[in-house]
Amino acid sequence: MSTKQGSKINQLLQNVPRGAVLLSSWLVEQGYSHDLQQKYIRSKWLTPLGKGAYKRTGDAVGTFGGLYALQKQAKKNIHIGGPSALYLQGYAHYIAMENQALTLFSAPGLKLPAWFSCHWSDEYKIRRTSFLPADEALVTYDTGSFEIRISSPTRAIMECLELTPEHFEIEEAWLIMESLNTLQPSQVQSLLEQCKSVKTKRLFLYFAEKASHAWLKHLDISRINLGKGKRSIVKNGKFESKYKITLPGGLL
Repeated sequence: MSTKQGSKINQLLQNVPRGAVLLSSWLVEQGYSHDLQQKYIRSKWLTPLGKGAYKRTGDAVGTFGGLYALQKQAKKNIHIGGPSALYLQGYAHYIAMENQALTLFSAPGLKLPAWFSCHWSDEYKIRRTSFLPADEALVTYDTGSFEIRISSPTRAIMECLELTPEHFEIEEAWLIMESLNTLQPSQVQSLLEQCKSVKTKRLFLYFAEKASHAWLKHLDISRINLGKGKRSIVKNGKFESKYKITLPGGLL
């Protein structure tokens, strides 16, 4: 390999964090042609993960490394959310998440590349929805080698509520909400105003009231569209009259 090529691969390896996936399309944008990528494979600098994706040879690459590439290189609207995001930030320590699949949220219609689903299909479950704006209330999570975007606690609890009751236990959502006493009222207000799920908004406000959170008094409920009519969250539950929702009896 020429000195020029050697310095180019050295520059790449210095700038890309350990454990991150490298996308072929992104490498081309950075000035690494397809021919050059093939030379790096033959020289064992890079190892293919599937069509259009590589890893640094010898690296252990996991779901976080794949997400890093999708977010930072492919600019996809996908993030860790719901219970997984809360767990990573220390808010769901009483929920057994250690061996659970990561909960991912993405824009509707997003198709994950084959290299991602092929390697980590058992490690995640994905919810494609637009009930909240795609880029709002996300925070960075430091994996130790690089950063990825995950939901803030405010967004994450709303994602949990959106998943209830079919995909997340409503009692667990209540236990989490009970501990969220430091949410930012401005962020809560903004998300509730933009949220498209009436069920989520009503549950959120009911749980906030039930938990007597101090930040609740800073909200302007009149600006939040709570829809009309009743919402039956669970079958054979009890009716809560203020927010017109049917809940398990133990939560009233």
